[in-house]
Amino acid sequence: MPNPWDVGSARLLAARGFEALATTSAGFAWSIGKVDQTVTRDELVAHVASLAAATSLPLNVDSERCFPDDPGGVAETVALLAEAGAAGFSIEDYDPALDRIDDVEVAAEAVRVAAEAAQGLVLTARAENHLHGVDDLDDTISRLLAYQDAGADVVYAPGLVDLEQIAAVVEAVGVPVNVLALSNGPSVSELASVDVRRVSTGGALARSAYGALLSAAQELLEAGTSRYAEHGAARDALQSAFLSRS
Repeated sequence: MPNPWDVGSARLLAARGFEALATTSAGFAWSIGKVDQTVTRDELVAHVASLAAATSLPLNVDSERCFPDDPGGVAETVALLAEAGAAGFSIEDYDPALDRIDDVEVAAEAVRVAAEAAQGLVLTARAENHLHGVDDLDDTISRLLAYQDAGADVVYAPGLVDLEQIAAVVEAVGVPVNVLALSNGPSVSELASVDVRRVSTGGALARSAYGALLSAAQELLEAGTSRYAEHGAARDALQSAFLSRS
């Protein structure tokens, strides 16, 4: 389940044959010139509506903490995402304002509220330990079990790269597990071999695209050449992908 960051990337990925898409909080933030985790709820909802309308594929939303401090809190966020066309959404236990992982009881209560509001949307609950220097697999599993008990349909511990640890998570929980694809992590086929049900790319595709842009810009500035264009997508391929949705 790749993560596009705008309408164009969503349509290109849909044209490649993927069966579902997901937003990326980081990729979207960068696409509008903002830092990750500073996007407003209104900005996210508008983004979701545009991506949901861009393809016929189910769209999962990286909705961070589901904006608990906005009017109506988590429940209102879920309602707005559903209205915008989301098929699923996520809620995570990292608080950027405090730069720490929430206590498990606090996080599980937020999952419970999200689950009650979901009304058919697929709810993914995220344990953020391994993205923030807390490499405690036992705590991660305990959190995922608590989130499962609170009503999560899918659980997710981004940052895990060891296949044995991922397999331990899958074995411990009773709901499907999502894994973040990382350059130093297992392949999709390896993850499938331990019964991982869903793989997402997070901000990696956006970073790859922006990396190509920055590399091209550096070549222009330093060498004055445009050999970077040799590696670009063919114009006809792009036109064809977008023509089908125009």
